[in-house]
Amino acid sequence: MHRRTIPRLAPWAEMRAAFRWDIPARFNIAAGCCDSRAAEEPERVAIVDLSAERRVWTYGALKDASDRLAGVLARAGVGRGDRVAILLPQRAEVMVAHFAVMKLGAVSLPLFTLFGPEALDYRLRDSGAVAVIADAEGLAKIGGLDLPALNLRLDVDDWDLSGPPAVAVETTADDPAMMIYTSGTTGTPKGVLHAHRFLLGHLPCVETALEGFPVSGDVGWTPADWAWIGGLMDLALPCLWFGVPLVAKRFGKFEAEAAWHLMVGEGVTTAFLPPTALKLLRRSEAPPGLRLRAVLSGGEALGSGLLTWGRETLGVPINEIYGQTECNLVMAACAGTQDVTPGTLGRPVPGIEVEVQDGEGRPVAVGGTGEICTRGSPATFLRYWDKPDETEAKWRNGWLRTGDLGRVEGDGVITYVSRDDDVITSAGYRIGPTEIETCLTAHPAVVMCAVVGLPDVARGEVVTAFVVAPDRTETLEAELIGWVRARLSPHMAPRSVRFVEGLPMTATGKILRRALREA
Repeated sequence: MHRRTIPRLAPWAEMRAAFRWDIPARFNIAAGCCDSRAAEEPERVAIVDLSAERRVWTYGALKDASDRLAGVLARAGVGRGDRVAILLPQRAEVMVAHFAVMKLGAVSLPLFTLFGPEALDYRLRDSGAVAVIADAEGLAKIGGLDLPALNLRLDVDDWDLSGPPAVAVETTADDPAMMIYTSGTTGTPKGVLHAHRFLLGHLPCVETALEGFPVSGDVGWTPADWAWIGGLMDLALPCLWFGVPLVAKRFGKFEAEAAWHLMVGEGVTTAFLPPTALKLLRRSEAPPGLRLRAVLSGGEALGSGLLTWGRETLGVPINEIYGQTECNLVMAACAGTQDVTPGTLGRPVPGIEVEVQDGEGRPVAVGGTGEICTRGSPATFLRYWDKPDETEAKWRNGWLRTGDLGRVEGDGVITYVSRDDDVITSAGYRIGPTEIETCLTAHPAVVMCAVVGLPDVARGEVVTAFVVAPDRTETLEAELIGWVRARLSPHMAPRSVRFVEGLPMTATGKILRRALREA
């Protein structure tokens, strides 16, 4: 049940040629990540919970708690296909809740604790959630909301699990398991419905991008919220699938020193660290005693500076991964098995096809730019919730359209250019912001930045950079413009630089360029 999908690491082309998907007809994420492991090794460590006092959860304890919570939900009328929201910070009970819901054939709905009442109201109402599992703070946020379908509100710190456990139902690999809402960077958030098979679709990328994961002694951790597909599926559930101890701790505000201390103290070897976390860690000295051997990152382009820092300072590869909520982990740049070109997305993961297509659905030539499209991954979503037109528009001739623009570099390598709607059109040029942002963040004075196109009568739009630079000088604006002009191209250089204290971001840490354009 828990075998690796990639038997051994080999050159990338060799692994792709040998790979075949093996998706069982009947499959349930809770059975694979909890119950089957509990049956084999009930005392094996599953989760080390640091959210409050340190508590170690075994697979046996995880199974017992999720069985009993499933019983509570079933007696309240929760059944197949019902949506159950999970509004909790990173802690072991998040997994208890997911597994309990899945054992009933219901659909788990992870929600960010940072969401305010309006955001929660939209998602709970749109999904038709019949129950929510939260802590006191989360329940207070939704306390005044009028949600007729929400019949059960469970306080995780006051639930009664003394009743009889539920008997898990059988599910197929294609039955709905989880719904994750898009971040809403481009319009109304959409509920992305996934099947149980989508866990299996993540494994080849995790195994290769974490350089042969799992190896003996591995311990995993991510500061990313488990309500985000990145934190949940890029690391947390794969750890539980493979029996790798998973550390549960998310800081209210990420602090590099605290993160270093955690990784040393818990002996973390493998981590999913979003770009923002990496940038903050780079500004703080790495302590002795680190056991890191591989790091995943994705969501924003890293740039060669961070990759070099990881290799030279940490002594580990930072491997970039690419995907989206609708189809996650379809490309990777893995130092151990590829000739990695810094700044690129790498190559398609074994078992998955990726193609850059023009507006007519034809593959573009080397050097050309088009939309990144993919097919063949079990991690592909079932549909958008109650949005058939948007679901249909996501597909073209059997290919899933990502809405991201990429450039073909040859030999299967693709460079991310931008979201299609982030493209800046200036004086006839179509300019993607990511390359400019990567260039700017390589400047020693820049902590973080975002590049957008702002309206201009003469050019249509002008390239504008919003920059966080606490120690800026009076000449820094001109210096940064010249920096980009010299390193990229005059037409890509910002016409102006606006210094800000911080950048607007989604709960997943992605920059909201739309908010900067509308400000």
